[in-house]
Amino acid sequence: MTDRFATIILAAGQGKRMHSSLPKALHPLAGKPMIDYSLKAAAALSPEPPVVVVGHGAEAVQKAVGEGARFVYQEPQLGTAHAVQMASPLLAGKVDLVLVTCADIPLLRVETLQRLVEVQKHNPGPLSLLTVMAGGKSDLGRVVRQPDGRVQAVVEQDQALAGGELNAGPFCIAGDWLWDALLRLPVSPAGEYYLTGLVELAASDGLVVETLCVEDAEEALGVNDRLRLAEAEAIMRRRINTAHMLAGVTILNPENTYIESDVQIGADTILWPNTYLRGNTVIGCGCIIGPNTIMEDCRVGNDCTILAAVMEKAVLEDGVDMGPFARLRKGAHLAKGVHMGNFGEIKNSYLGPGTKMGHFSYIGDATIGVDVNIGAGTITCNFDGVHKHPTEIGDHAFIGSDTMLVAPVKIGEGARTGAGTVVTHDVPPGETVVGVPSRPLRKQDKGDH
Repeated sequence: MTDRFATIILAAGQGKRMHSSLPKALHPLAGKPMIDYSLKAAAALSPEPPVVVVGHGAEAVQKAVGEGARFVYQEPQLGTAHAVQMASPLLAGKVDLVLVTCADIPLLRVETLQRLVEVQKHNPGPLSLLTVMAGGKSDLGRVVRQPDGRVQAVVEQDQALAGGELNAGPFCIAGDWLWDALLRLPVSPAGEYYLTGLVELAASDGLVVETLCVEDAEEALGVNDRLRLAEAEAIMRRRINTAHMLAGVTILNPENTYIESDVQIGADTILWPNTYLRGNTVIGCGCIIGPNTIMEDCRVGNDCTILAAVMEKAVLEDGVDMGPFARLRKGAHLAKGVHMGNFGEIKNSYLGPGTKMGHFSYIGDATIGVDVNIGAGTITCNFDGVHKHPTEIGDHAFIGSDTMLVAPVKIGEGARTGAGTVVTHDVPPGETVVGVPSRPLRKQDKGDH
């Protein structure tokens, strides 16, 4: 793209039909604020940050977008043309082409917008717009053409008319014409200035208005209410799932598998139904995930098996198997070959290679070595009511069922605890402790057993 190219993203509207305190541009779609898709497209078109026009909920929108854009504020909000005019101090005289799009048209592909820009670059006139052929009623403006086919205007769609060529939203406009033309627009009966008025203005001046008809009508879906948001979510989810399947991931029931847009999955991984993969989750090759598994911001290695688990900000190395009904909380790290039984929970803990954790156990704020056996019902008692305390378990230790490890405590390498032991002091390497509270197993005790 030329260096003298800019994108304006309109994101000032309140979105009254959403019936929400959240600005429309920030409603989540496949795990991201809706405006993120327009921002991603703009970044692919030009290295220059886009100009985002904010108004309603401006502070929240700016916070969500961050440093990836320049912002202008529209107040009062007097229509789409007025919104574009707010970018004049940043762009007038500095760019050859201006692409105007909206934060509430998130399904537009970058390739479509690139084609629209190319159309305008070869247009002798000042303006090109994206259109869509609709087969039914729509609230999009209708494109009016003269008998010879030239575009004459865009008018508000008559709900009695079904189908026809409609304005999809994005415009690409010559920068040397745009800013003066905005000042010539008439005010509407509603007291606003509409960007679609530029079409009639250019046509009345005898200038050429070009169009690009989007091939996939779904791209032009505008999200104005919760029904359209649900439609967009279904379309986006289908796109995401299709891309993963074409890349070698088996999704047994795509309609019941939810993958957010930034998730990465390796080839030959199988996803069972009711699997939810969120955030920046990365899954390796050859894994079996689900059914009924939720992951958020997790890292999973190769050849892992995870059944009916809930995981957040956890790391699993290769060959881990866990579940069903396992919970990994923030900071859980399972090394290569770890086994975790059903109804277990791990938080802020490292389990070393080959360690096996039995069912109904809780491990928190712990560091556990290699090939440790953690019996069923084991609990690290890490919270004293004020502070969290660590537990350390050495390599090859054996923790008997129903052991209570009252932190801070260290279990030495090769040490053992008997079933039902309450450990309140460190256990030296190789020693076996039993009882409540724990005590070293005496020779006569060994003889008795």
